[in-house]
Amino acid sequence: MGALCAGHSRDTLDRFSDRCLHVSPCLSDPARRSTCCLRIALVMLHLIYLGVLFVFDKDLIHKTKEEPWYTTVYLILFAATLVQYFITSGSSPGYVVDAMRAVNEADASRNRASITSKQPASSKNGDVVIAIDRNQVGSNLQGRGTIAWTKLVMDMYPSGTSLRGVTCSNCNVVQPPRAKHCHDCDKCVLQFDHHCVWLGTCIGQGNHCAFWWYICGETALSLWTGTLYIQFLKSDISKPWWLYAIMILLLATLFFCLIFLLLLLLFHSYLILTNQTTYELVRRRRIQYLRNIPERVYPFSRGACRNLYEFCCARRSKYRMEPLPTGQELEDKLRPYTCSDVLSCRCCC
Repeated sequence: MGALCAGHSRDTLDRFSDRCLHVSPCLSDPARRSTCCLRIALVMLHLIYLGVLFVFDKDLIHKTKEEPWYTTVYLILFAATLVQYFITSGSSPGYVVDAMRAVNEADASRNRASITSKQPASSKNGDVVIAIDRNQVGSNLQGRGTIAWTKLVMDMYPSGTSLRGVTCSNCNVVQPPRAKHCHDCDKCVLQFDHHCVWLGTCIGQGNHCAFWWYICGETALSLWTGTLYIQFLKSDISKPWWLYAIMILLLATLFFCLIFLLLLLLFHSYLILTNQTTYELVRRRRIQYLRNIPERVYPFSRGACRNLYEFCCARRSKYRMEPLPTGQELEDKLRPYTCSDVLSCRCCC
């Protein structure tokens, strides 16, 4: 009888899983399913902290009636943080394959326009008729597109760099400087920083700015929420012991999360001001083009102010790649600061 019930329950569960996969086929991938569960858990955690406050904190409810702007600003920050989370998790970090495709298409368009302009034309009643062998043009453009990307990337490395040394063995694409293959995403990422488990995506050139703003919002929200919890515990309203236990447990968890967020925010702010990535900082001795550069030299830095401006504002192109600095540029960065350098704001430009 027990085996029969167990078999019936298993069949019911299998049918339910099949229906879920039919509605959302992306959940058939274990990685996407894990990411979806993490996102749901993160949203539920935010809702629990918010719900406990508005259910048990009578002072907050009373203050909301007297000063609605206070609670309104808090709820706006709460909603903006969750929106920024989903924007960051759904954004592309900037894949090398996409950048290569964009370069190939741009080069193919230029070559197509050049070939079209060189074709003989006949005029009749003001109309121009151009005859082109499209099969031959297409084959020529495909080869030229691959050469265009390879030439563009190799120009960013010092002369004599081996093509095999900068080609990814997994994607089989030529990697520009600062790119790295992510084994979780199975793609090469421009200016790879790290793979974030909670976001379910890589952090790279395309979404590093959005990631920093998300951390900033999450830190501010955690700090404000912790303040509200402390005010609730210090209030004179008599509360049952189990409510004290729940609030203290939630506050302790929030405290550890806040410490982690503050450290993460400061760390990434330092990376932005020096134009570094987490991967470059941690694996500096293992990266070939950074191995012989002194520790206190930031090869891609253009000064704190310019680094900050380019990170936040100067997004002129979707895919921005930085060549390796020349020997003269490295010597200039290695030169110690003097009083005249400080007065001329050398550290900022």
